[in-house]
Amino acid sequence: MHIQHNISLKPYNTFGIDVLAKYFVSVSNINELKEILSTKDYPNKLVLGGGSNMLLTKNQDKLVIHVNFKGIEIISQDNDFVTVKAQAGENWHQFVLWNMNKDFGGIENLSLIPGNVGTAPIQNIGAYGVELKDSFVSCEALSIETLKTHTFLKSDCNFGYRDSIFKQQEKGKYIITSVTFKFTKRNHKLNINYGTISSELELMNISNPTIQDISKAVISIRESKLPNPKDIGNSGSFFKNPVISKKDYESILQNFPDAPSYLVSENEVKIPAGWLIEKAGFKGKRFGDYGIHKNQALVLVNYGHAKGSDILELSKLIQKTVLRIFNISIEAEVNIL
Repeated sequence: MHIQHNISLKPYNTFGIDVLAKYFVSVSNINELKEILSTKDYPNKLVLGGGSNMLLTKNQDKLVIHVNFKGIEIISQDNDFVTVKAQAGENWHQFVLWNMNKDFGGIENLSLIPGNVGTAPIQNIGAYGVELKDSFVSCEALSIETLKTHTFLKSDCNFGYRDSIFKQQEKGKYIITSVTFKFTKRNHKLNINYGTISSELELMNISNPTIQDISKAVISIRESKLPNPKDIGNSGSFFKNPVISKKDYESILQNFPDAPSYLVSENEVKIPAGWLIEKAGFKGKRFGDYGIHKNQALVLVNYGHAKGSDILELSKLIQKTVLRIFNISIEAEVNIL
């Protein structure tokens, strides 16, 4: 384990923001993680996983710890269900594909989401009507203060829309080291009614889809709408989809009769933030080396050498404009550092 100095974090964040870490170390197992956390030489530390849900706006004077734990294993199974444990450093999409290859169902709708397994529970990642919590069993997390491993069950995590205990009460207190899931082995529960999955399956001439078909459909949809971070820096969806009252939604319909929505509860609906941003006139707009993607207004992009502070200011402008036009506050989904 070697601590490096003045390392560019560009390869470690999907936005491709080129800021420096004054100190940097990559850890591959729990003992290395405990060792580096216990050192008194670097009192300020920043834990980095897949770097997919963050916007770096400045150089980091902290010790940046890259969690690079690897491994996937089957814990238990019967005829109907299987329990799978994945280490925190596993790439999320590769983990999805690993399960598709074994016909384990539950996260096929979450294909091609950037990031690693360890950061997925923090914001309860979700897409196309499915959330991580739907198949989550537990996670192991190391206390930064005590260096003891704690197991968080699903009931402990307070999962909400892009939210969890790790973004609230326990923010910055734990490092997730592994996540355990429960998947179906047969009689898979297929979710194809959210977004354009069903129409994509029709284009694929598939009437009785498998979980693999759904995964391929989701990948196709995401690739058509979302830029690959390897080609154009981005963190996927920058904003959460706001939840508003039905009464407020009806007011919006008076001026925007085409406003889409998804029912959340008896009195609430969710409006796609991308639609709000597009209607506000931002879709496809470019400001030098940064802007809003041409195919998906929810995605802010770095075209090459943008500063994180530039993208942050753009996000604030978008929020201000959406609030002025629709009287709706949209919240950033990414962490600003």
